[in-house]
Amino acid sequence: MKYILIAVILDLILGDPYNFPHPVKLMGKLIAFEEKLVREIDKNYSNNILGLKFWGFLITIFNIALAFIFPYILLKTIKKYKVVYPIINTYLIYTCIAARCLDKEAMKVFYGLDISLEEARHRLSYIVGRDTKNLTEEEIIKATVETVGENTADGVIAPLFYIMLLGAPGGLMYKMVNTMDSMLGYKNEKYMDLGFFPARIDDVFNYIPARLTGVLMCISSIFRFDVKEGFRIMIRDRKNHKSPNAIYPEGAIAGLLNIQLGGNSYYFGKIVEKPTIGDNTRNINRKDIKKTIEIMYRTEGLLLILCGLINNLLGR
Repeated sequence: MKYILIAVILDLILGDPYNFPHPVKLMGKLIAFEEKLVREIDKNYSNNILGLKFWGFLITIFNIALAFIFPYILLKTIKKYKVVYPIINTYLIYTCIAARCLDKEAMKVFYGLDISLEEARHRLSYIVGRDTKNLTEEEIIKATVETVGENTADGVIAPLFYIMLLGAPGGLMYKMVNTMDSMLGYKNEKYMDLGFFPARIDDVFNYIPARLTGVLMCISSIFRFDVKEGFRIMIRDRKNHKSPNAIYPEGAIAGLLNIQLGGNSYYFGKIVEKPTIGDNTRNINRKDIKKTIEIMYRTEGLLLILCGLINNLLGR
């Protein structure tokens, strides 16, 4: 538990420096290489009965195993070194957590709105998959709030959940799953087959963390935001999202802040029809970005408190 606390503090202080060596960057390069390789194989062997869906399955299994086994062996090998082991273990855990980075990127959009809509759209384009060039101020704010809400689960709570269960190797395994989904899991013609298994595995890995995130968001917001509406919207609108998991943190945010999220968006030049999440009780505004970031930190803090209490009860 102490390594997790130190890693969380490091994340709060340092965030994710752009030029700092990071395992997720290596994961991204590996996945990009694998995609290029299997597409070349599929292109050169057009009669290949295996197909891109099978190659996607192999990539998924190989990468998950690699992401868990390599750090597991590394940490087991250096465990006898009393100085090196804590440093490496803490560093690996730290690289799995993205709260400060998410805060920083969302606030870039917040301050971008003070400059111009064009600047805010540009900054938003770095953290969302949708087209941003024609978004209104309200749509920019909504997209930012949705991203922080969803990534509170993907970038903060889920990694910590797997770290608490399986240590640093568990956190890195989850980051590999999440990175594969973000790079290959698009539901379009190009990735429909290759990204099938990465997307499905990501849904499985996020099933518990996403729901846990929604609940923790609501509980940690007692005496601060509308907890009753947070639970109500999260449960009522749980079918109003293409993702079976993202709806829980996004639904909780919509209810807690009494705003409406979701709705149609453009992806790769095509409009994607999406139902709304929450009730249009009030108009969304810039302050909701800061409030969503606050909810993210509250949620992270509550998870750490609960983990500490569980460890004390188990005598660890």
